[in-house]
Amino acid sequence: MRHNNIRDLTANILLEAGCKDVEVEPQLLPISGETFNYRSTITENSARLDVSARGVWSPLDKVYTDIRVFNSLAPTNNRQSVDDTFRRHEREKILNYNDRVIQVEKATFMPLVFSTTGLMGPKAEVFYKRAADGFCKGKYGE
Repeated sequence: MRHNNIRDLTANILLEAGCKDVEVEPQLLPISGETFNYRSTITENSARLDVSARGVWSPLDKVYTDIRVFNSLAPTNNRQSVDDTFRRHEREKILNYNDRVIQVEKATFMPLVFSTTGLMGPKAEVFYKRAADGFCKGKYGE
């Protein structure tokens, strides 16, 4: 699994699901004096996430996603269960971006974490199930 393939596939899925304003690697708005809860929040004005779209959760809500693909056999990952590794990677992404997306972008953030063996994390499962619901409703009128 390659990061950019997942990013591009995600954008295509969202377009097919009827989402609006789908954008690959959207640049985040600059910070203008906001304070964040975590020191790990990414504050560079050139920060980008992987995909954004409107209409995933509700028609006007915007969601930003950031994708991570990890090797579950790497020494840093094989000391814990796969479930714990997914949670750790999701949490790192949330600590890096969630506050900024909520405060500055006025949107929601969803980390999409995958293993190189083809598994997806719990938050990615929720996200893609929701996108599939939108796809089925748009394509089949269900």
